[in-house]
Amino acid sequence: MTLGVAVEQLAREVETDHGVPVDVVAVGDCLLDGDLRAMLAAGREATVNSAKWSGAPVVSLFTEVERKRVSMFVRDRGSGFDPGAVSADRQGIATSIRGRMDRIGGKVTIRSTLGEGSEIELSVPRRNGRT
Repeated sequence: MTLGVAVEQLAREVETDHGVPVDVVAVGDCLLDGDLRAMLAAGREATVNSAKWSGAPVVSLFTEVERKRVSMFVRDRGSGFDPGAVSADRQGIATSIRGRMDRIGGKVTIRSTLGEGSEIELSVPRRNGRT
């Protein structure tokens, strides 16, 4: 399976489960490996969080496959949130997003402005031999 096919499947599942449209844009594609599956799982958590909590009418999911890295951006124009104010007992960001990305040597950047929306950026270096 390729990243592009997996992202489209993720979007359909979130739309079905949460009733919020997920717009997908993909630049480039490659075969899935263990690292990309972990990034995809972190991206799923971010997409579900946006669909459930942002109040946005649509969630955007953008992927880009470059020679040296693969990136995924989950964006919404919803309520936004303060990442520092998320309760310690809420493990979605800490475990399901940051934890997964840390284990594969990836990077997570969270940008959010109250009343304007959020963007979760995930990226992982491409390894030699990844097609």
